[in-house]
Amino acid sequence: MVELGRAAVAAGRVVARSSSAARDDALRFAADLLEERAVAILAANATDLDRAAGTGADPTSVDRLRLDAGRIAGMAAGLRDVAALPDPVGEVVDGWVRPNGLRVERVRIPLGVVGIIYENRPNVTSDAAGLCLKSGNAVLLRGSSSAISTNQVVAAALRDGLAKAGLPVDAVGLVTDTTRQGAEAFMQLTGIIDCLIPRGGSSLVASILEHATVPYVVDGIGNCHVYVDAAADLDMAESIVVNAKTQRPGVCNAAESLVVHRDVAVEFLPRIAAALDGVVLRGDEAARALLPGIAPATAEDFAAEFLGLTMSVAVVDDLDAAIDHITRYGSGHSEAIVTRDIGAAGRFTTEVDAAAVVVNASTRFVDGGELGLGAEIGISTQKLHARGPMGLRELTSIRFVVTGTGQVRT
Repeated sequence: MVELGRAAVAAGRVVARSSSAARDDALRFAADLLEERAVAILAANATDLDRAAGTGADPTSVDRLRLDAGRIAGMAAGLRDVAALPDPVGEVVDGWVRPNGLRVERVRIPLGVVGIIYENRPNVTSDAAGLCLKSGNAVLLRGSSSAISTNQVVAAALRDGLAKAGLPVDAVGLVTDTTRQGAEAFMQLTGIIDCLIPRGGSSLVASILEHATVPYVVDGIGNCHVYVDAAADLDMAESIVVNAKTQRPGVCNAAESLVVHRDVAVEFLPRIAAALDGVVLRGDEAARALLPGIAPATAEDFAAEFLGLTMSVAVVDDLDAAIDHITRYGSGHSEAIVTRDIGAAGRFTTEVDAAAVVVNASTRFVDGGELGLGAEIGISTQKLHARGPMGLRELTSIRFVVTGTGQVRT
């Protein structure tokens, strides 16, 4: 693993100084190779799926693991989309001239070697590598044992794309040690990994917090709320809640918690319970009084990222109580309000502490592609360096470039 990392460091220096055209060519070549090798990728994925079935993997994990022709086409399209984005490397963020004539500029530069540790999703192998390469970085990928066969075939296509573009293949490295000890060693590649980004659930994040010795950005869990205000359009609220919960329940920006103002709860809760067909609801005392068939919600339920068709429900007296509930149980990912009250919307977006706050729309839009970033490498729930969906700019750092004409300090 250390040898692989050192090769990535050396390759990263070459990629950092390469032209944008060369990096874009590498991504386009890799996209073509993914499509050309679709049969081999699907065969490898079938091996992983068979292994998952043998271990009794849950349906959500299997869905994340599974590839088909459409998903492979989506991976290839994603690489081409990233190639078409503006190159952030070398962008002058701002600049000024000092009274002594010194010109000061802040310029975007690559981070160096980005480590990605992730679970199940083989599409992350392609997506993460594409974003890292576009932004001038090398990438070390460490996927889970469940997807190792697929990841190896996908990573080979990426490396071959680099070779065709005349760039070093070691700018994409795949760690094949999928043991727990290997994961901890990966998190401790000090001097090799410049920024570590996890893509996974709470146990992976907890492991990062406990073991990592390299800088990291936490791609946090998503206990996302939808708050239906007293001034909500209930038709709109129903559509948003159903979409946020059921459009793809096994992802981090799916809604896990529903909070409803008491003034509309009598009308809205029976209606939304019927609309959320197949969703198991767990509610507080007030919610259960209106929906007597649902189970009681515990504090653990209110704090849970279910990643499936289960949702907690709370009834609150006012906006303050809604914000308090979200503050207590939320994970800082994405929180939504449905309201026609501009004042309530303003307070919600100001006072709710989350990476993204959404007014009158589904939490499912908190995604790099949906928000116009082209793609994302994760959604950061921390506050330093990057917060929210992480696109190309978030995979760069800032360097001060100071240019003079012989000035010396007195």
